[in-house]
Amino acid sequence: MSNEINAKYKQIGNILNKAGPYILTDSVIEILKYSISEDNLDFLVAFKKNISQTMEQLKESIAKYCEKTYSEEEILKKVDQLAKRGVMFDQPNRHGVVVFRLAPIYRQFEYTFMKRLEKTDEYIELARLFNESEKKLAAIAQDDYDNLPNMVKGMPAQDRTVPIRENKETGEDIKIIVNEELEVPEEQIITTQDIKELIEKFDDIAVGQCYCRQKEDFLGHTCEQNPPGESCFTLGKSARHTTKHGFTRLISKAEALKILKDIEDAGLVHKVYHLNSDLSKDEVAICNCCSCCCSTSKVSVTYPNVNIASFTVDIDQDLCRGCGTCVEKCFNQVLEINEHGIAEKVEEECIGCGVCAYLCPENAISLIKGPHRRVNIIPEKGKV
Repeated sequence: MSNEINAKYKQIGNILNKAGPYILTDSVIEILKYSISEDNLDFLVAFKKNISQTMEQLKESIAKYCEKTYSEEEILKKVDQLAKRGVMFDQPNRHGVVVFRLAPIYRQFEYTFMKRLEKTDEYIELARLFNESEKKLAAIAQDDYDNLPNMVKGMPAQDRTVPIRENKETGEDIKIIVNEELEVPEEQIITTQDIKELIEKFDDIAVGQCYCRQKEDFLGHTCEQNPPGESCFTLGKSARHTTKHGFTRLISKAEALKILKDIEDAGLVHKVYHLNSDLSKDEVAICNCCSCCCSTSKVSVTYPNVNIASFTVDIDQDLCRGCGTCVEKCFNQVLEINEHGIAEKVEEECIGCGVCAYLCPENAISLIKGPHRRVNIIPEKGKV
């Protein structure tokens, strides 16, 4: 019987993978058992040909593929149950028609751990299972390590960095230098480059826990940067969805800016996510990342990822006093103190986050602005 149930969960896992691929290890099957009750397995078969459907389309798919029939009331109940586990979206399209769409499996991790959770045995085990699934991806990357530079070329950018724009010590704007030597592409996409402007852009803003840090906390690792617990934002349509299903809470723009100030003081990096990883589409979320817990940093990455950056740093050699604050706080560890006791950039993975410029007590760091560029982050060899 257990093998039969596992086979059904694997079938549903393969259907969910049409929304975004994930390796269906034993750990992932156990995660699906947490997120999807057995009485919802048959219902999800209705999405095997189309992962995004209106109510009328879904009724037709149920009649064609499912063993049972469901009333509209039963469908809405099941959708709500699954949405509250991060398995499904139930949002209106631009015409106001509600569309039921499957979410990628990794969304179950993000949404579950975006809620403030009690450190129970159940959630500790769930954190362990997600960690095991990540280790599997890391092992796959290591097995094909020499090919990672080629692999990353075809990967879409996971996120985009928006820099901090002022110095904490002085309250003055960080100096922005426009690099006029770089050729700007004719079709350069214009994106919001100031976190305050981004907050002003949206009427609906929600905040939840950082899913990376909460998971790491459940696994016994305390974040080294002591950041605010609530530090993951969803925006617009995404804010309405995550709030409706209990993952986040809606907040005012003023509260969002206050939380973001605390986030900047902790030295976190503003990472923005666009719909379908397409810079021409609206932003849907803001993560605020640390080096020790978030897998997008060069420090913690175990599977390659890509960031879009538009800035890099410039250190004034006359103003720098070599205190080492920027080296300590650098997200991707690209700075060091040189033989002259002055900070300098020594690696290429600078994403221009502005954390070093914000926290520099001498206000000796400026940001150089250029066109969007891909910053490829590849794990160290042997890191799993």
